Amino acid sequence: MARDYSADIADPLAQEIVNNVGVWVDREVKPVASEFEHADEFPEPLLKGMSNMGLFGIKIPEAYGGLDLSFECYAGVCMELARGWMSLAGIINTHVLVGYAISEYGTEAQKQKYLPKLVEPEIRCALTITEPDAGSDAQAIKTTAKRDGDDYIINGQKMWVTNGHRAGVYLAMTKTDVTANPRHKGITAFLVDAGTPGFTPGRRLEKLGYKGVETTELTFDDCRVPATQVLGGGEGRGFQHIMSALEVGRINVAARGVGVAQAAFDDSIRYAQIREAFGKPIFEHQAQQLRLAEMLVKIRAARLLTLDAARKKDSGARSDLDAGIAKLYSTEIANECALDALRIHGGVSYSKELPLERYYSDAPLMIIAEGTSDIQKTVIARAIGKEEPV
Repeated sequence: MARDYSADIADPLAQEIVNNVGVWVDREVKPVASEFEHADEFPEPLLKGMSNMGLFGIKIPEAYGGLDLSFECYAGVCMELARGWMSLAGIINTHVLVGYAISEYGTEAQKQKYLPKLVEPEIRCALTITEPDAGSDAQAIKTTAKRDGDDYIINGQKMWVTNGHRAGVYLAMTKTDVTANPRHKGITAFLVDAGTPGFTPGRRLEKLGYKGVETTELTFDDCRVPATQVLGGGEGRGFQHIMSALEVGRINVAARGVGVAQAAFDDSIRYAQIREAFGKPIFEHQAQQLRLAEMLVKIRAARLLTLDAARKKDSGARSDLDAGIAKLYSTEIANECALDALRIHGGVSYSKELPLERYYSDAPLMIIAEGTSDIQKTVIARAIGKEEPV
C-alpha cells in the first residue's frame, strides 16, 4: 500500500490484521471491483477470501469459535474493505451486527445454535427493521407477533433487507404489544430461520449504487415461530437490543465512509500528479492543492472519530453519541470527497472505466443507512441534552 492506513490503531494485533486486509484489498479486490459492480454480481470469490481471513467471525466470542477481536479492529477492517469496494463492508455489516446481538443478548441455547455457524460462515445474517411506512421512526413498525401457545404468529412486511436472499437467520423487529406506551416497550426481536413456513424473501430492489449485494423485501404471512426464538427469551426488550446492535452498524457505516473517501483521495492525488494542464501537473495549481488538502483533513478527522467510537464501544460504555458523531461526519465527508474527486479528474471522471462513478453512486447510501444524517443529529442532540451543564 502507498501509505499505512492502520497507523491510528492502538492495538498492535489489530494493526497487523488491518494491514493484512489492506494488502488483500489491493491485490484481490481493487482489480475486480468494477467488474462485479457493473455486472451487479454477488462477489462469491471475494467472500471466500474474507472467510479465509476469519472476518465473519471477527466479533464472535472465542468460546464459539470466533476471533473475538476489538471493535477498533473491526472498524479498521471495514475501512480497508470499503477502500476496495464498499459493498464488501456492507455484506459483513449485518452479519457482525446480528452476531453481536446474539452473543450479547441471546439465550445460551440461541448462542449455541447460531454463533458457531456464523464463523466460517455456514450461514449468514440479515437484519429486518424498515417497513413501507416505517423507516427512521423504527417504533412505528406494523409487523406483529402474537402469542399462540408455544409459538408466535408473525405478520407483516419488511423493506430494504441486505442479504435478504442469502441469509440463514434474520433478526426481525416486531410488535408484541401494539398498545404499549411508550411504544418501544411493545417491541420484541425474533431470530427467524430461512425456510420457516410463512416467511418469504421477496423481490430484489434495484438501487442507484451498492451493487453486488441483494437488497430485498420480506413478507411474514402467518409465520409460526417458536417462542424459543425470541432474542433473549423475553418480550418487550427488542428495541433496546436492536438499538444497541445498531451502534455496531453505525461504526461500520462510518468506517465505510472513511474507506470510500480514502479511495477517492488516493485516486485523486495520483491523477493530480500525472495530469498536466497549462504546462504543469494539475497538483501544482493552487486550486487543486487546496482541494486535496481539505479532503485529507476531512478523512483524517473521520478516521479518528470512527476509531474513537469503536474504542468507546469496546469499553462497554454506551456509545450512541460517539457512533452517531462518527457516522454523521464520516458519511457526509465521503459524499464531499467523492464529488471533489470528480472535480479533480475533470471530464474523464464521467467515464465508467474509472472507479469514480462507483464512489459517487455508493456515497449517498451511507448518509441514509443505519439512520439518516438528520437522525444522527437528533441522536447527538438528545445525548448532549442529557449532560450536566458546564
